[in-house]
Formats: sequence, structure tokens, C-alpha cells
Amino acid sequence: MSDSNAPEAKPYHHGDLRRALVDAARRLLETEGPAAMSLRAVAREAGVSPAAPYHHFKDKSELMGAIASEGWALLGEAMVEAHASHPDDSLAVITSYVSFARSRPALYRVMFEAARESEKSPFADFREETNPYVSLRKSLVERDWTSEADLEVWILASWASAHGLAEMLGFRHFEEVKQQLGGEEPFVRAVLERMAHRNKPR
Repeated sequence: MSDSNAPEAKPYHHGDLRRALVDAARRLLETEGPAAMSLRAVAREAGVSPAAPYHHFKDKSELMGAIASEGWALLGEAMVEAHASHPDDSLAVITSYVSFARSRPALYRVMFEAARESEKSPFADFREETNPYVSLRKSLVERDWTSEADLEVWILASWASAHGLAEMLGFRHFEEVKQQLGGEEPFVRAVLERMAHRNKPR
């Protein structure tokens, strides 16, 4: 899958330097991978001096954190859109998560590396209307839950299922099954449907 939201490769001339640096870093991340990332490489990609990134980021780690935050925001938009289009279909929201992870693999990895190292939730600063956790919760809240804790466990189970599936979809072992089911998206939905049926509230 291609990243339709990737910024265009344009050199920086004037205006928002921080934005230009993050865009350049995302381009490098998706085309060359995390190993190629450095403030000097990002500066070169953005068309600015090697010293320019230090006006906004003290080191590579801080820049990667900014990229991760943007990734979570993009994921939030995708899940909010999925919920708005299919308000009664929680699998559509979960599938949008898997699709995001598959279409932006390098960005997805950076997001989770940053989340593991952070003391707060990656969604802590999100507004409710763009929060991916809230979108997933809304898609599930109409079910017959026995308690608030039951709902939270179901949200975690759904998220873990999506994350695990996103990790495993690249296995060549599943290619034949994907073809039999009509492609990756039908395959994802079929797997999630089986998992939802097995774990649905009783």
C-alpha cells in the first residue's frame, strides 16, 4: 500500500521550518528507514543548513518524537473517519487501524517506539474528536457490557488484535489465503470477524 498522505518532496525556502523538517523526516523515514535518519540528513532533505534543525530539535530523539506524534494524529484521523462512515461497525474502525499500519510501516514502528519510552499515553493530548482510542471506544460502547472494566478490556483486546494482525500480515505464509478471499482487506476483516465472534460478550 502506498502512503497517500506523504508530503511532497519540496526543498524548504521560507516559512514554517519545523513543519518542513518533520515533512522531510517523514519522507526519509518511509523511503530509507529509521537507520538513515539523522538531523544532518533531514536538513539536507529539507534544503536547509546542517545547523537549522537544532533551532527546533535538540537531537534525533526529539525529532522522532515529533514524527511519532504526527503519526498518532494521522491514525486518529483514519479511525475517526472510519467510525463516522460506519458508526455501527467496530470492525471497520479496527480495520482502518490495520490498514494504516500496513501503509506506513516505518512510521508505525516509530510511533510504538516512542509510545514505549513515554510516561504518558500517546493519546493524552488528543482532542476527543480526533482521539483513536475514543473512536474505538465509541464503536464498541453500544454492546451489552457487564461493567466499565469489561468495556475497557474489550477495547484492549480489539487493539491488541489489530496490532498483532498488522504485524503478521506481511508473512508470506498467508498470501494464498489472501488471494482466495479476494485480497488483503477481505482477509483482515475475515480474521477480525472470527476473533470478534469468539470473544463477544455473553
